[in-house]
Amino acid sequence: MTQAFPADSIGLVAPQTYSFTEPFTLACGRTLEQFDLVVETYGELNADKSNAVLICHALSGDHHAAGYHSSEDRKPGWWNGYIGPGKPIDTDKFFVVSLNNLGGCSGSTGPGSVNPETGKVWGADFPKLRVRDWVHSQARLADRLGISQWAAVVGGSLGGMQAMRWALEYPSRLRHCVVIASAMKLSAQNIAFNETARQAIMADPEFHGGDYFNHHTYPKSGLAVARMIGHITYLSDHVMGEKFGRELRSGSFTQGLDEAVEFQVESYLRYQGDTFSDRFDANTYMLMTRALDYFDLAREYNDDPATAFRRAQCDFYVASFTTDWRFPVERSREIVDALIAAQKNVSYTEIESPYGHDAFLLPNEHYRAAFGRYMAGIITE
Repeated sequence: MTQAFPADSIGLVAPQTYSFTEPFTLACGRTLEQFDLVVETYGELNADKSNAVLICHALSGDHHAAGYHSSEDRKPGWWNGYIGPGKPIDTDKFFVVSLNNLGGCSGSTGPGSVNPETGKVWGADFPKLRVRDWVHSQARLADRLGISQWAAVVGGSLGGMQAMRWALEYPSRLRHCVVIASAMKLSAQNIAFNETARQAIMADPEFHGGDYFNHHTYPKSGLAVARMIGHITYLSDHVMGEKFGRELRSGSFTQGLDEAVEFQVESYLRYQGDTFSDRFDANTYMLMTRALDYFDLAREYNDDPATAFRRAQCDFYVASFTTDWRFPVERSREIVDALIAAQKNVSYTEIESPYGHDAFLLPNEHYRAAFGRYMAGIITE
């Protein structure tokens, strides 16, 4: 039985694969002789190609940001609440481009792809990536689409880092940079969380140093634990308490009973880990968390973010969420302060939300209104 799509949905969408055959030299010094990017587009590109918006995804995201892949599909794209007719990223006005980044595991060339030089799966031998590599590959995609300048480059979390890097690497190729729940570099605590997650993967005996494809194994348990660690950091204490408290799924605290106690939150985390490990690649997780760790916007500008942002020519919109302890409001304020010091136009919204880092993906009227007002201003330029 098919379902009727919501009125504000873009409805059915289909991904496309773009192949690039010119050599692509990465920040690590290695070169990919060819690569593919999987892309979804929503809306129509206008005559002068001035209404294009690039969506940069976060760590576990992909190209499927909005709409549905089939009439039976019950799960829309990961940012469906904010992309579509009448939504902040209005597909009646904008031509929206969303891709699975290089190194991903949703069809773009990555560790699970075949290395054409060896005929074997890349695995752990896939080149190390930096955020700037994603930006340069996205610029090639823009060239293929005939887009010389984005109306906006938009991203949350790791996607916001890509948006900021766009402003420095290609200052004339975007008019607006939208940075949501992000930071100019990770804190030591964030790096520690990522390393703990990677250690969980590497400790899985099925990992084989990342060569699990050739061993016909898969480190499902390690990746599931890595996701559980990450997922805890994306939620707030309030949400965890409200959703689960100390409720039991099974067992009893009654003295004298040997039955094991299982909390609801434990069951929930195992479910999140299991479902994630069924759809994501462990080497991609290792690769992307490393790129996240290494990102430092001002490193090559004498650690002065204002100097870095002076390269930018675009306007900025920055948003943060009050209970986000993975990318707290202080990190967004640092971005805003640096932009002001660099004498750039910047709008900032600090949004009340109980939902932690995941808040940028979830419904919130204040967020939707503020984000929508900013994007509407781009349309009327």
